[in-house]
Amino acid sequence: MMSWLTCSPAPLLLSLQVAGVVLVLFLVAGIALGYALSQPIPLRGLLDALVSLPLVFPPIAIGFFLLMLFGRHGVIGGPLHTWIGWDLVFSFPALVVAAFIAGLPLVVKPIQAAIEGSARDLIEVSHTLGKGRLATLFLVVIPIIRRHILAGLTLGVGRSFGEVGITLMLGGNLLGSTETLSLAIYNQVLDGNFDCATRLSLLLGLLSLGLFLLLRWLGRAG
Repeated sequence: MMSWLTCSPAPLLLSLQVAGVVLVLFLVAGIALGYALSQPIPLRGLLDALVSLPLVFPPIAIGFFLLMLFGRHGVIGGPLHTWIGWDLVFSFPALVVAAFIAGLPLVVKPIQAAIEGSARDLIEVSHTLGKGRLATLFLVVIPIIRRHILAGLTLGVGRSFGEVGITLMLGGNLLGSTETLSLAIYNQVLDGNFDCATRLSLLLGLLSLGLFLLLRWLGRAG
C-alpha cells in the first residue's frame, strides 16, 4: 500500500508541461510544414523525408544523433556552450525537442493529406483571385481542414506522452528533473515497485483513451 502513496505526481506534471509546450509548437510548425509539403517547393522530397524520419527510424538512434549534435561537444551544442554557457541536453528544453520531433510527422501528415485532397481546388481558386500563399493559408486552408488539424494535434500530443527513446538519450532520466511519465514507469519497474508502475501505467492509459475518444469524435464530426 505504501508504494502507491510514494508514487510521485511529478512525472505527470512534467509530461503535461512538455505536452503544453509542444502543442503550441505543433500548431505552428505542423500547419506550416503541412502546407509547404503540399506545394511544389524546392527540395520538397528531402523535407518530406526529414519530417517522416521518426516514423521509420528507431527513436533511440534519433536520440543518439541529436545528442551528438546538441551535446556539449556537438556541432551546435558546442558553440552554444562556449558562447553563452547553455546546454540543451538533460534539460526541460531537451524534453520538448524530443517530444516535438517524435510527434511532428503525426501532425504534419494528416494536414498535408487534407490540403492535397479537399483543399487543393480552393487553393488554386484563391491564387487565381490574386491571394498570396499566406492569405490563402489563413483564409481558405485552415478553416477547411480545421478538424484534420485537431486530429493531427491530438496524435502528436499523444505521441509526446509515450515518447521514451529520444527523451532518454537527449533529456536523460534525471529523477525530479527530466523524468517524464513514461520514464517513471520504466524506473519503477527497474526498482521493483510494480504497484506504482501499475498506477502510472493506468494513468497513461486513461490519457491515451481520452485522446482516442477525442480522435473518434473528430472523425464522426468531420
